[in-house]
Amino acid sequence: MLARAGILVLLAGLLWVSLPVAAAPAAGLAEVAALQVALRSAGVYAGDVDGIRGPGTAAAVRELQRRAGAGVDGVVGPRTLRALGRLGRHAYGSRAIGVGKVGWDVAALQFKLSTHGFPSGPVDGALGPRGVGALTRFQTWAGLLADGVAGPATLHALRPAPAGSPVRLLWPVRARVGGGFGPRANGFHAGIDLPAPEGTPVTAAGFGRVVISSYDAGWGNFVVVEHRFGLRSLYAHL
Repeated sequence: MLARAGILVLLAGLLWVSLPVAAAPAAGLAEVAALQVALRSAGVYAGDVDGIRGPGTAAAVRELQRRAGAGVDGVVGPRTLRALGRLGRHAYGSRAIGVGKVGWDVAALQFKLSTHGFPSGPVDGALGPRGVGALTRFQTWAGLLADGVAGPATLHALRPAPAGSPVRLLWPVRARVGGGFGPRANGFHAGIDLPAPEGTPVTAAGFGRVVISSYDAGWGNFVVVEHRFGLRSLYAHL
């Protein structure tokens, strides 16, 4: 037993956690996520930036077209992109992306970084210091020059599906999922919330050794366990 928890969050370092039940974020598309970011900025979409073009996203496109006086066909063409302003500009891959850049491609990059395990705060189409930090961490992990600029090599490295955990982990506490892993509003929830009564035993999710046991203002009491292949799991809000 590692600790006794009130609410626990399980993280997986830089990689997804492989759990007995599906815990990965929805396999959304970065281009759809960029559209959702622009629609949120235009005030016509309030759903999650999840990269899934569902009814809410489709309805938001039509509402934007009505407001802009464009043909209401639900198709995101040139007139609709112009109505989205600067967040409808710069196709993904059309330029190198560095700090201070704003646009459609920046939102797509932020979403791709998040779904690859490098969330950078809000997915808002503007690359600030937090986004550059996530970008450089990804570049280091991918063996690239960590210059904080997303050029062709970085965009190519983001093309494959997100990496999976090389270690199969188990649930550390018996509790319902209070908050899942993946897109949330216009951000990314990089853990799994497992609300449990105070005093509930929490066990390690797999064989390993404790490398950190400390306190953080945001996480409260937390423990980090190091497993094989460089994978670490983090247990917060203990």
